[in-house]
Amino acid sequence: MTSFSSDPAAAAAASPGPASPAGGAVTRLIDIVFPGDTNHHGTLFGGAGLAHMDKVAFIAASRHARVDFVTASCERIDFVAPAHLGEIVELTGRPVRAGRRSLAIEVDMVAEVLTTGERRRCCRGIFNMVAVGAGLEAMGGRLPPVGDATPADSGPLRMVEMVFPEQTSHYGSLYGGHALTCMAKAAFVAATRHARKPVVMAASQRTDFTGQIHPGEIIEVTPRIAATGRSSMTVVVDLLAETLHSGDRRQCGTAEFVMVAVDDQHRPVPVLPTAA
Repeated sequence: MTSFSSDPAAAAAASPGPASPAGGAVTRLIDIVFPGDTNHHGTLFGGAGLAHMDKVAFIAASRHARVDFVTASCERIDFVAPAHLGEIVELTGRPVRAGRRSLAIEVDMVAEVLTTGERRRCCRGIFNMVAVGAGLEAMGGRLPPVGDATPADSGPLRMVEMVFPEQTSHYGSLYGGHALTCMAKAAFVAATRHARKPVVMAASQRTDFTGQIHPGEIIEVTPRIAATGRSSMTVVVDLLAETLHSGDRRQCGTAEFVMVAVDDQHRPVPVLPTAA
């Protein structure tokens, strides 16, 4: 889902891999490997991984130029390590070169073990995106150049996702159930990274939706640990929408979840308090 910034300690533990070329702003997408995304080996199915990579490449390209893009080709993608069932996958996309109509996006995929924070790079590749539609002509017929590399964001966790037509209701806007799924997933990731233990949802305290989100827009969810008890964590999640062509962003909702850390018998276990 994915832009989001990982916690610095976990990021420092990631396998560095070969150095990336200079490029533009980084877009990050995060997801969790669920059984429906795995192969018979119990690891992330390569096709599902490629779909995640293509999605973050599209978002990164659209944020760079604010025009419509399609995927033209993928340069060599090497899968060097698996992502296992139940792990987080973090994908980062960064523009690395621009032509008149084409934009190359370098995409990395990293897996993270929820309970330890151990991270490993799974694959890297280049996705070549081509601008289509009238938007490019309105910009003078050429894409903007790629600027200097932007440092990774060390701020709060942010997760982005695209809104596709099948995720909408009969009103033509994002279905509330899908929005809740994204917000609950963000709460799960934030709570797990805080506790570094398995967590389960104990309650959904309150949810307020304040605006519609339309197909083709990005949703961005930002979770934060608001309070901790002995074994519980209250996570507040903000929901924003972003219009790709304009970059306009608006608040569309807020939710509050109570997550509880558990052991392998699903019994509550203590968690660290939040920083003062």
